[in-house]
Amino acid sequence: MNGGTPVYPNLHFQGRLYPADHVAAETARVCAGLAALGVTDGMSVAVMLRNSPACVTAVLACRQSGLYVVPLNWHFKAAEAGHVLADSGAHVLFVHHDLLPQIAAGIPANVKVIPVDESGDTSPWSSFGVGAPPAPAYTGPPRGMVPYTSGTTGKPKGVRRLPAKPEQRPLAEALMATVFGVTPASRVLLSAPVYHSAPMSYLMNACAHGAELVLESSFDAKRTLQLIEQHRITHAYLVPTMYQRLLRHRAEGGELFDTSSIVQVGSTGSPCAPDIKRAMIEWWGPVITEAYASSETGYITFVDSKTWLERPGTAGRPVNGAGLRILDDDGRELPTGQTGLIYGRQPAYPDFTYINNDGARKSLERDGLFTLGDMGYVDAEGYLFINDRKSDMVISGGVNIYPAEIESVLQTMPGVTDCAVFGIPDAEFGEALGAAVQPAPGVSLDADAVKAFLRERIANYKVPRSIEFHAALPREDTGKIFKRLLREPHWRDQRRSI
Repeated sequence: MNGGTPVYPNLHFQGRLYPADHVAAETARVCAGLAALGVTDGMSVAVMLRNSPACVTAVLACRQSGLYVVPLNWHFKAAEAGHVLADSGAHVLFVHHDLLPQIAAGIPANVKVIPVDESGDTSPWSSFGVGAPPAPAYTGPPRGMVPYTSGTTGKPKGVRRLPAKPEQRPLAEALMATVFGVTPASRVLLSAPVYHSAPMSYLMNACAHGAELVLESSFDAKRTLQLIEQHRITHAYLVPTMYQRLLRHRAEGGELFDTSSIVQVGSTGSPCAPDIKRAMIEWWGPVITEAYASSETGYITFVDSKTWLERPGTAGRPVNGAGLRILDDDGRELPTGQTGLIYGRQPAYPDFTYINNDGARKSLERDGLFTLGDMGYVDAEGYLFINDRKSDMVISGGVNIYPAEIESVLQTMPGVTDCAVFGIPDAEFGEALGAAVQPAPGVSLDADAVKAFLRERIANYKVPRSIEFHAALPREDTGKIFKRLLREPHWRDQRRSI
């Protein structure tokens, strides 16, 4: 938005330019279609779309209509997608037509499905909204997205925020100016999948500025370098796994390109190994930034290259007035340098609840701040260092994966008495998934069978890479599986614990 008037990006996708006026017309068409269905202010629309022009159009239409966007991971299977659709109360689902068969059995009957086929002019997507009256102008605050996150339970929870208050809008704009740095003059590259909350935020921010947007369907190291040179890219969103692949491309003698146009690279979602970040800064210059954030807390800390080189490993200091405290299990604030639970909150973001599960939200809160189970400390100058994770969450290639969700499925496999899923080190992705399985007495299981069972029921990226079998899983005195004993052999020779 520019002074209340929508602005649109010039969108580049797969070598084709979609001018801003085309993006505007397509957005207006989808707004009209949603209004004709009676989908109005405060309702939810789900999108299961790969990075594409249709995805951009659908997101912008929801934003301009005062609707919540519910992103669905395009790797989801029927049960996973069905839960999110039912729980969020989505009225409409935009889904790429070739993804529809894998989730069709889970779609609630009351959800209007719009298959998206961008290859022709005769699909339900291309005709959606055609001939409908223009949608009424929406003048309220954007509703934003509803990301789904699991945590300690097997079912993902939707993070839905209240509409932003007028006084929070300038705070949010200032926050994004620091964390992303995008302006109307920026030339932006985005290849991370926008079903994740940070890339979706990056997409929305670039569109809100009317920046030149180069959108890729997926990440490729050589292609990224080519696009930076070709479009004189100034801003990009990358994650540590992408850094790894870029550095490997260079180390293996791959073709190099001019990256001197880059002004700022944003990154969040997973910790970056110090040697990887240092190598990227040495190559591209002091343009690599990092933020510590979550869907629940918003952006809490930020650090630029210069500051990080002075304090390797830091996640930065609180940004834009964010609250940050390190507490012990009893809620007592810990002194400088002592590790405890990280609690934080970003005041630019309105409050949130978990849809249909406000009790879970309350369990994370203490004195107005929230924790997701990350452990860390602050130094004498207020810089945050993250060094452990109390929760079971695994971050693999920037993707949050919750073992409880996988365990709840694996426990239904015939012949499995109990199981535990946990993070193991991975050189490229930071962490991968490992599983320890206790077969029932007299039952013989093998790793391939376990993986095949899971692949039929959950997204492939949630299937553990390593499967090990135990006659009995180690347990604490309370009877709870002692996951730390299962993790330790995998991490023993590592210089990090997450």
